[in-house]
Amino acid sequence: MRSARAVGGGVHRVRTTAGEVAVKVGVGVLDEAEGLRRLARAPGAPPVPDVLLADSDLLVTAWIDQQQRTAGHDEGLGRMLAGLHAVPAPEWGGGSSWIGNCRVDPAPRTNSTEFYGRRIIELAAGCGVERRAAALAARLPVLLPPGGPVLLHGDLWWGNILWGADGAPWLIDPSVHGGHPEEDLAMLALFGPIPDRTLHAYTDIGVLEEGWADRVELFQLVPLLVHAVLFGGGYRAQVEAILRRFT
Repeated sequence: MRSARAVGGGVHRVRTTAGEVAVKVGVGVLDEAEGLRRLARAPGAPPVPDVLLADSDLLVTAWIDQQQRTAGHDEGLGRMLAGLHAVPAPEWGGGSSWIGNCRVDPAPRTNSTEFYGRRIIELAAGCGVERRAAALAARLPVLLPPGGPVLLHGDLWWGNILWGADGAPWLIDPSVHGGHPEEDLAMLALFGPIPDRTLHAYTDIGVLEEGWADRVELFQLVPLLVHAVLFGGGYRAQVEAILRRFT
């Protein structure tokens, strides 16, 4: 090793005699590594860094050089997400046991209602909103759209997208599982709007089900519950507002 520099999120940029790598220490890195490998095998999906080493709480991946975000990145993200969401998943759920630093049950489920209902109730138990969450879970058969399961990144916020120097958007830190495409898109919209050019590029290849915009908050419930479990505060208030809206 020649040098190392912290870049945030438990990640270090390490310069070695063989080149630069990203080194991450923390929980869930074995699941993250498997998720990166699954995404790498998905035709048409955004690229991901190569996994060089994954062991216990240590993950080493190729370093991705970045540049300032461009319109081409935004359009490429839309096209490539549509490509990812065209890949069928073998079941609802499955995959990673972690969303960020929050443990979740990775058991596969037979249908979307069971998957999202169980995940919502599981996370709600960690922040004291079980009763309202159970009421929402009971309404999922009429709330959820058709389609799926497809392969999802599963933790798709803007901090997990790298604007590559090669002009492509690269994905990192996934929580890969089978779900509905609207889940990834809702998560992406949680901490900043999705550019119109990204949505237009997405719909050039993929399909947004009728009424998808009205379901954005529904699909934001799981990541907000994760944040409420980890951080509490205003995230719980957002969770309660969504639960009231859909029950």
